[in-house]
Amino acid sequence: MSRLDEITKSIHASFEAQTAARDAALAQTRQLTRHCAHAIRAIHRDEAATAQTELAAASQLAAQLRNGLAGFPDLYFAGYTQDALKEFAEAVIVDALVAGKELPSPGELQVEPATYMQGLAEAAGELRRRCLDILRHGHSDEAERLLEQMDDIYAALVTMDYPDAVTRGLRRLTDICRSLVERTRGDMTISLRQQGLEASLRRLEERLGGEAS
Repeated sequence: MSRLDEITKSIHASFEAQTAARDAALAQTRQLTRHCAHAIRAIHRDEAATAQTELAAASQLAAQLRNGLAGFPDLYFAGYTQDALKEFAEAVIVDALVAGKELPSPGELQVEPATYMQGLAEAAGELRRRCLDILRHGHSDEAERLLEQMDDIYAALVTMDYPDAVTRGLRRLTDICRSLVERTRGDMTISLRQQGLEASLRRLEERLGGEAS
């Protein structure tokens, strides 16, 4: 066998292994993203058992994904892999913030710092959704608590003043988070004033009713 044949055979073996790892990773990222979406939907529906089942399945898939790509850093840092791990971070963070649990760290979730911050930024959108769901039934302390969580997320995001090449586009998500916080604060203010106005009208109706009788 010539030297070139040996080199070609070695490269074929490398490409075969990389292709197999990529195919497996793509399938795992699709499943991981699906479990995370189901977990977040269950959280919004207050279906705690379902949410924990989905999060456990997502955690297992995230571990399989990391282990499968341990020898392929190019694939591990590829967009589809980090996007799926971002969804995982987001789902776990949303679960923690909504349930009042301790916030998990990037090390505990075994995700890259930039991936974690992206998941944290996108969690703000889910908190806004939760706030709006609560406001549909009236203003509450829980909505105020979630708005504070959103504010805290934005306050953390604005400190990440690093190049996009390092944070992988976190600046854009920070701008979106700021918009979400402002819009949610506006919705909360309107809700609070509307609740106050309704209370005033009820008192007026009761007083007028008493005077008429």
